[in-house]
Amino acid sequence: MPFNWSGVFPALTTKFTADDKLDLPLFEKNLNAQLEAGIHGIVLGGSLGEASVLTTDEKETLVKFAIEKINGRIPVIINIAEGSTKEALQQAAYAKAWGAQGIMILPPMRYKADDRETVTYFKTVAGSTDLPIMIYNNPVDYKIEVTLDMFDELQVCKNITAIKESTRDVTNVTRLINRFGDRFKILCGVDPLAMEELVLGADGWVAGLVCAFPKETVAIFNLVKAGKIDEATKIYRWFMPLLELDIHPKLVQYIKLAETQAGIGSENVRAPRLMLVGKEREEVLKVINDGIAARPVLNF
Repeated sequence: MPFNWSGVFPALTTKFTADDKLDLPLFEKNLNAQLEAGIHGIVLGGSLGEASVLTTDEKETLVKFAIEKINGRIPVIINIAEGSTKEALQQAAYAKAWGAQGIMILPPMRYKADDRETVTYFKTVAGSTDLPIMIYNNPVDYKIEVTLDMFDELQVCKNITAIKESTRDVTNVTRLINRFGDRFKILCGVDPLAMEELVLGADGWVAGLVCAFPKETVAIFNLVKAGKIDEATKIYRWFMPLLELDIHPKLVQYIKLAETQAGIGSENVRAPRLMLVGKEREEVLKVINDGIAARPVLNF
């Protein structure tokens, strides 16, 4: 399925039942809300999807289930976040076999690879598949930065076509465009910086709070790309306290709580994560409920 790395790509949460099984009916409910809002693709098994605690069989189930329900309307992307090149190659092969239309890939996990090792890792995985690849550049959380010089080396890999820009430095969008033109599509991966990066020329948004608020997320993207900055800004300012839930270490629990309050998710997480309790839950719940109470009316 040919596609363009452009638009809103939700990093979907993985829905679990109270007894720690995949909750596919609830996943489908959320997926339908995303599709109705007009998203442009989905990412499965990312950080927000609790990738580190999913089994390979569960990833396969999620990918195949999503592909069946989406029925060719938008691409399904699977994340690769592995500690060894061997396992990353296996996951890339699985992605192809399961029918995914693209891959998002992090640098090697756990071991802090140097620049040469990181570039070699990406090149090796890219050379093993014909699926389009988006490099996830998040040095804040994963401690390895993919620099401009490293992306220059990766240009030889024709199927490395996009960058999830999560350095938290909005000027990096301009540096990437100045250096590479349109060679790589750029998708913002940090919710509270999304509008700024879209205005600066980012092509898309790998979003988190979209899981709970899909219509508002898509509206901001569409308005910015239509040049309607004032209209987008009004929604974005309302959205900001919620978007900031995306940059906390407990973003999974926070966003799942938001999904629950929005009626399209549950708070169930997989250990070692635990559901929120006490004062922390009350504080996050207030942010969410205040946002829902003031939710803007979208007239389009």
